Amino acid sequence: MHDARRIRCVGFQPNFLYFEPRAMAGARGMGFYNPKTEKILKVEELESIRLKDYLRLDQAEAAKLMDISQPTFHRIITEAHRKIAEAFVEGKAIRIEGGSYVFAECKMPARCGGEKHRGGRGHLASFNFEDKV
Repeated sequence: MHDARRIRCVGFQPNFLYFEPRAMAGARGMGFYNPKTEKILKVEELESIRLKDYLRLDQAEAAKLMDISQPTFHRIITEAHRKIAEAFVEGKAIRIEGGSYVFAECKMPARCGGEKHRGGRGHLASFNFEDKV
């Protein structure tokens, strides 16, 4: 029997939840897009991309901010990269939704303007990013 999935801390609320490819004008056989084919990117997968690739944190720092182990962070970001690559190569849309996460209260103004993010699944975590970095 599996243990309950640990809730991951997410430090921002995405403003965009759906991305879809655009066909190239005049391209034959190129740019085919089937609206029924999309990849679901979990919120914690997006957070792993944001921390590692966008903010350029190392894996240890990013895992600490999400309150997960480094091996778990590695599994999450590897899956996120796989989904994004598949969507790009095969012309699939990307929908951001679901997962096991809680939006953290962000107190790291240099990273996100010091906004307080609330929502997600579970309770609001009292989470000070300055203590984690």
